[in-house]
Amino acid sequence: MKLGIHYIDFLPGDVTQLQPTLAATATAAEDAGFALLTLADHFFQMENIGRAEDPFLECYTTLGYLAGITARINLSTLVTGVTYRHPGVLAKTMTTLDVLSQGRSLFGLGAAWYDREHHGLGVPYPKLSERFEMLEETLQICLQMWSDDNGPFEGKHFQLGETLCSPQPVRRPPILIGGSGERKTLRLVAQYADVWNSTAPIEEIPHKLDVLHRHCDDVGRDPSEIQLTAGSFDDPLADVDEFLRTLDRWAELGFDLIMTGPLPGNPDPAGWVRRLGDEVIPRLAG
Repeated sequence: MKLGIHYIDFLPGDVTQLQPTLAATATAAEDAGFALLTLADHFFQMENIGRAEDPFLECYTTLGYLAGITARINLSTLVTGVTYRHPGVLAKTMTTLDVLSQGRSLFGLGAAWYDREHHGLGVPYPKLSERFEMLEETLQICLQMWSDDNGPFEGKHFQLGETLCSPQPVRRPPILIGGSGERKTLRLVAQYADVWNSTAPIEEIPHKLDVLHRHCDDVGRDPSEIQLTAGSFDDPLADVDEFLRTLDRWAELGFDLIMTGPLPGNPDPAGWVRRLGDEVIPRLAG
């Protein structure tokens, strides 16, 4: 079992402290042996975390900065909303991140949900069925751009005259799809994803896995090719033994990476990460 850190709170307060706090947290995560560092891709802070007015840094600029100050830890969004960037530009952005991180990027993608930031910044926010169509076309476009096929793409929502992407990624970024919707999300996971990040409670996971396996059968995919990951966002340091028992339950279901992170409002996220590294990572290794 491996752990990742999801960083979602940019600490309201002095703007000059955003960069050193973020840098210290990323460095602590890498030094402690965490496998993955992720950021939420939003333009406003999520209202289930804080206030929309709270500081929130643009995701890919931030990941590019993190690529420059780290050397081993993998980097990803969790996840990019498909509505935010044209897919050709998104593929180019992801490629740049992968090259500058020397192949340490994952490509996290979802159908988007935060309507306030869309309306606030004038980003079109189609109905959900259209967003899922856009999600599938974006996956197809990115895979084409990360291939030898530089030809056009003709879709319902996107048309590209040529899918040229030079340089190519150091490695084709593994595709991470988040969510647990049974009819659409898990079908896309089966067809396109290298990594599934579940948002369902652990009690629902056996059923979700059955649904995912049926979708894999439908598209001729071996489900063992899909890495299983999930989030666990109660504070693991509140009861380390109970957290480790929870990790055992996830492992029994086939999951090998669990995301956690400092709770919103934590004044010392780097210290929290170091403590988690000291108290949990060695026990996982054992």
